[in-house]
Amino acid sequence: MKSILALLVFGCVLVNAPLLSQEKITVKGSDTMVILAQRWAEKYMAAHPDVTIQVTGGGSGTGISALINGTTDLCNSSRPMKPSERDKLKQRFGSRGVEIATAQDGLSAYVNQGNPLTELSLQQVKDIYTGKISSWKALGGPDAPIILYGRENNSGTYVYFRDNVLMGEDYSASMQSMPGTAAVVNAVSKDKNGIGYGGAAYGAGIREVKIKKDAGSVAYAPTVENIKSGNYPVTRFLYIYVKNKPSGKIKEYIDWILGDEGQSVVSQVGYFPIR
Repeated sequence: MKSILALLVFGCVLVNAPLLSQEKITVKGSDTMVILAQRWAEKYMAAHPDVTIQVTGGGSGTGISALINGTTDLCNSSRPMKPSERDKLKQRFGSRGVEIATAQDGLSAYVNQGNPLTELSLQQVKDIYTGKISSWKALGGPDAPIILYGRENNSGTYVYFRDNVLMGEDYSASMQSMPGTAAVVNAVSKDKNGIGYGGAAYGAGIREVKIKKDAGSVAYAPTVENIKSGNYPVTRFLYIYVKNKPSGKIKEYIDWILGDEGQSVVSQVGYFPIR
């Protein structure tokens, strides 16, 4: 009887033994970064079963709003936070936030694979997206209208492109706003007269046009060599923002992202490591 009782007690201890506690990290923001963030999360969770990482997109603006509202731990952003956004963060949490550069991106112009155009100057890209050039014929291409695809205004890519390529001018009213970079790529891949813009990691199904600083410059593709050398003229950082100085599991995760393993994922996805 004693032996049976001992087995029952032992069995009860096993059944009621506490499960491995998990810490949940929420990540929200940039659609440019969503594939990269998902890959980071998958690889990290495989080696750290005590951490659950939940990744959602929605755009840099959406992620920044979530950070300010306290509904996400990490915000992915393909543009720097604005001073006004940092002020709101400080009003709520007493901190202007912490900016962490995690990767580099060559912001690309996409055309359909059937489009014969191989290069554009920054001025030509600006003239296309502000409506000053509306036909491919003006660029040496076919006599056909240019169909513009771009991002919604909550996108960091939308803001960066407007500020650094259009130099603050408004987009043409004819631009069709898409919910994510993948949607821009999909639209251009199906439209022989289409043009779009977005991160270098989203090149499948379309062709990236070489970009030159001005009419007299050499045109460069958004490759790792051209990004590192500074030859490609539209380069940006991809950021993670946190409310305060990272600590605990969040710090461990960010340190991993900035380390060899995390930066190798950056290269695998198609962006460019910062180290």
